[in-house]
Amino acid sequence: MALMGQMMSAPLLISSIIKHAARYYASTEIVSRRTEGDLHRYTYRDCELRARKVAQALGALGVQQGERVGTLAWNGYRHLEIYYGVSGMGAVCHTINPRLFPEQIAYIVNHAEDRYVFFDATFLPLVEGVAPHCPNVKGWVMMTDRAHMPADAKVPLLCYEDLIDAQDGDYAWPEFDENLASSLCYTSGTTGNPKGALYSHRSTVLHSYASALPDALGCSARDVILPVVPMFHVNAWGLPYSVPLVGAKLVLPGAKLDGASLYELFEQEKVTFSAGVPTVWLGLLQHVNANNLKFSTFRRTVIGGSAAPPAMIRALEALDVEVIHAWGMTEMSPLGTSCKLLARHEDLPEDARHKILEKQGRVIYGVDMKIVDGEGAELPWDGKAFGDLYVRGPWVISTYFRNDNTPLVDGWFPTGDVATIDEEGYMQITDRSKDVIKSGGEWISSIDIENVAAAHPAVHMAACISAFHPKWDERPLLVVVRRPGMDVTREELLAFFEGKVAKWWIPDDVAFVTEIPLTATGKMQKLKLRDQFKDYKLPTA
Repeated sequence: MALMGQMMSAPLLISSIIKHAARYYASTEIVSRRTEGDLHRYTYRDCELRARKVAQALGALGVQQGERVGTLAWNGYRHLEIYYGVSGMGAVCHTINPRLFPEQIAYIVNHAEDRYVFFDATFLPLVEGVAPHCPNVKGWVMMTDRAHMPADAKVPLLCYEDLIDAQDGDYAWPEFDENLASSLCYTSGTTGNPKGALYSHRSTVLHSYASALPDALGCSARDVILPVVPMFHVNAWGLPYSVPLVGAKLVLPGAKLDGASLYELFEQEKVTFSAGVPTVWLGLLQHVNANNLKFSTFRRTVIGGSAAPPAMIRALEALDVEVIHAWGMTEMSPLGTSCKLLARHEDLPEDARHKILEKQGRVIYGVDMKIVDGEGAELPWDGKAFGDLYVRGPWVISTYFRNDNTPLVDGWFPTGDVATIDEEGYMQITDRSKDVIKSGGEWISSIDIENVAAAHPAVHMAACISAFHPKWDERPLLVVVRRPGMDVTREELLAFFEGKVAKWWIPDDVAFVTEIPLTATGKMQKLKLRDQFKDYKLPTA
């Protein structure tokens, strides 16, 4: 007969995180740059009280457990209150990426069946355009006070602070099944309509625990953490949950994400740790280097979303900032791997250590991964074989929201990434499966080509795409944005590749452009680039 454990049973609920922060880190600050233009300060105790008022307000509006409540908002204290108030009452917090096309936003709001949508004042024009196409939304709530409400909005609006002020905060967080839905994020929809990943309370709390571990993001109560990654991009990589979980000071930058604004906030609030996509750090590095600045407290950053070029890693290290490469997906809540050295790596030569740190890293507990060939056979972990990357775990989706067709293959989620895994379990993304260049039947990694190009001092941004070749089928074409005030020729750039990649990997041509299109989450939009250069004739063709 099975012997059961004799421990208390408590559901893993998102409300327990903010309750914990309010009780045990009551006076720790949350600092926000507001859309009203000023800096707002309060504590975890204040945040939890106002989150309870959000839950009360939603109840008064008739929102039921399981119903979706949308947000179109920057990283700020009101958005954080909505995260906890909506999920804490048993409804579903649906963060919407405002950088998507209005048609996609309307599609997402309708597909999610959002009952109310909360939005920052910045997005009023967007809401006015989208609202007529979302007939099932009962109300649009502007996240400001009465004094900043517009007098002539084109749609009826509710005022966030009025809703809060009408409540007394005398509200007990309900207990329910930890497997109930908590939040909803849609993919960025670069191909077809965006798809929804519906997270549970259990999956979110487990992800928060795991992401805070020392060899994951390494969050601590001694940190001051500023997530540059938006709260509408896969829940800011889980930081709005893992930061209160450990009781760290939280700094929320609002809409100002340019290098100068970020640097000012980093220094003023003594930020120690941050997270964001490579394009964000590009802007911050430019500001710091152009003004001969240094960081006084900033010591660690997580870079994800797309691979950080080695040149960027070295540039940040020169400023005494440790770079932690991470990888994940919307479908993974999002964290899958984090790149930290093992103890036995500390004595390696610097170049050898960097080669490891340029990888996306090892799985954090809870995630399992493998690479497979075209027939689905598992490939060896030797750092050389590369194949399609598959994952599974308690915070990986099983199906997309309102879609009965599971994407899983034998219980594993196919990520769409192509990767290698070495003997020590370090995974490295070599490409997206749709971006890999197949030249004469052999694969060329566009990411490797881009990393070499990005190291050239005259290159601001580089993307490598395939171009048609009558003999080889596909050959690499390098698309480059030059640094302001600097020049480099096609011949100089191609010569820069000599000795850095296999000779047959060197691009056949270079196309110089004024900008490279980015997705709504700051990644290079290669789909658009391929369309732009679909008729490009290579000089070797």
